[in-house]
Amino acid sequence: MSTSTVTARFSPGFGTTRGHRPLILAGLFAGLLVAVVLSLMVGAKPVPPGDVWHALTAHTGTENDIVVRSLRVPRTAVGVMAGIALGVAGALMQGHTRNPLADPGLLGVTQGAAFAMVLGIMALGVTGLYGYIWFGLAGALAASAAVFALGMAGGRGGPTPVTLALSGTAVSAFLYALTSALVLMDEQAMDVFRFWQAGSIAGRDGEVVAQALPFVAAGLLLALVNVPGLNAISLGEDVARALGQNVTLTRAVGVAAITLLSGASVAVCGSLSFVGLMVPHLARPFSGPDHRWLLPYSGLTGATALLLADVIGRVVARPGELEVGVVLALFGAPFFVALVRRRKPVRL
Repeated sequence: MSTSTVTARFSPGFGTTRGHRPLILAGLFAGLLVAVVLSLMVGAKPVPPGDVWHALTAHTGTENDIVVRSLRVPRTAVGVMAGIALGVAGALMQGHTRNPLADPGLLGVTQGAAFAMVLGIMALGVTGLYGYIWFGLAGALAASAAVFALGMAGGRGGPTPVTLALSGTAVSAFLYALTSALVLMDEQAMDVFRFWQAGSIAGRDGEVVAQALPFVAAGLLLALVNVPGLNAISLGEDVARALGQNVTLTRAVGVAAITLLSGASVAVCGSLSFVGLMVPHLARPFSGPDHRWLLPYSGLTGATALLLADVIGRVVARPGELEVGVVLALFGAPFFVALVRRRKPVRL
């Protein structure tokens, strides 16, 4: 592969130069701050900006202070954490599978978490949200390990994008069938699973964030480590090997990062799969294919999109609200159709 081809492969997206990338990153961060402020202000009880600031800086106990500190700050923190995690995981997943329609659920993460949570409810009587988180994370890790092992079985040189996708589809379908059979036998498990399947960031508190944050932080660290190898693999596995990359190790690190990021967010928030699918496509035209920029762009865009979807869900169904997973599906389904119908397919 010539030097010019490599340079073109990692050139910025349309209308973007390398000098503009930090500015775009700053703009995305500013957009996230706006989404955070809206998330703290908007709801069944609107809170003016001044009262939001007072709630964050004072130690009084007015009604608005309690609403902001006890309900909206934890909810917003969960949204930021889950949005960053799913955005980065989606970019990693599409990069490793070279499939523009891939999302983190393709590794069996979502169905693995669902199955483990339902099993915990039925077998051990788990009822609290904290128990659901640990079972969900364990199920996500186990499902991803099974997918990676199946992807390596019978192959040479480690799993390929095709074997990972096929293995993930098979494991997800199998776990979905088992989960469906279990919830039909237990009414409590069905109620929890139905709410979890819709996807929500409401009703979580600071302790939930503290439990999930170490896994998200570890996933982001692995994603950072994975960037050089993933950039090399995107040029082709033979080129990556010629550049001295261990392709199998790179894929293993990528799968571990995807599992930690999406497993933690899915265990806390439920199924929010459209974030991982949509966000990399929104970020890639500005970042280009270079994952050094695509990952932070995707993380910030994912957090902003998730918070804005949650705000929309609070507004359109007053005095109640739509779950954020429902809102994301309403926007994500048309996006998915438009992506499939594009005349020029996305190259990864």
